[in-house]
Amino acid sequence: MSLLHEHRFPNVGALARALATEIKVDLAEALALRASASLVVSGGRTPSTLFEQLRGEPLDWPQVWITLADERWVDTASAESNEHLVRSSLLKGRAAGARFVGLKNAAATPEAGVEWAWRGLKRVPRPYDVVILGMGDDGHTASLFPGSLGLSKALDTAAAPGCVAVNALVSPHARISLNLAALLDSLRIVLLIAGDAKWAVYERAREPGSVTDMPVRAILHQKQVRVDVYWSP
Repeated sequence: MSLLHEHRFPNVGALARALATEIKVDLAEALALRASASLVVSGGRTPSTLFEQLRGEPLDWPQVWITLADERWVDTASAESNEHLVRSSLLKGRAAGARFVGLKNAAATPEAGVEWAWRGLKRVPRPYDVVILGMGDDGHTASLFPGSLGLSKALDTAAAPGCVAVNALVSPHARISLNLAALLDSLRIVLLIAGDAKWAVYERAREPGSVTDMPVRAILHQKQVRVDVYWSP
């Protein structure tokens, strides 16, 4: 049975409503089983409508842990910060009581902060119940960029789950990211993409090829975690 499932919607609103309901069900099931649940989210423009929909879902939010798949090494008050996006778009209304753990810390660089970040994430229940990822035009996901230093190590499924520092030539900011082993320590991965150009990139990534050329392939071609691709124009 294939672990890859595609869901196409006529617009971002319809996608957000459907996906928010799916995530609510996943988190509610986790809460019923172990009295806690975990959600890993990504930044960027695409998730904002989903976050606004999801925050209104009825859940025992104080028992839900939320963290990030990746983060820019900038002040968390910056508009460039994924934490800033999550606090302003998701941790509102009913979801205001969720337990959030960010990746950015007081270390001067992501290299100096990775161990600190991973220690903080050890509070978040694993396997993660839902991981929401995006995808760039270059086939990156989380902050695992083609050509970045240490990419092969970050994509090594035999590595211990953890955080990695990322300095990608195409990115204006140094970043921190969960490695592939951490992303796959999950029950369900959602790849959230929008627009015809992203669908074309996704179709290329579905073809066999190098994961270092298109790191999202490491998610799409793995054989251990269900992946749901959600697309809208």
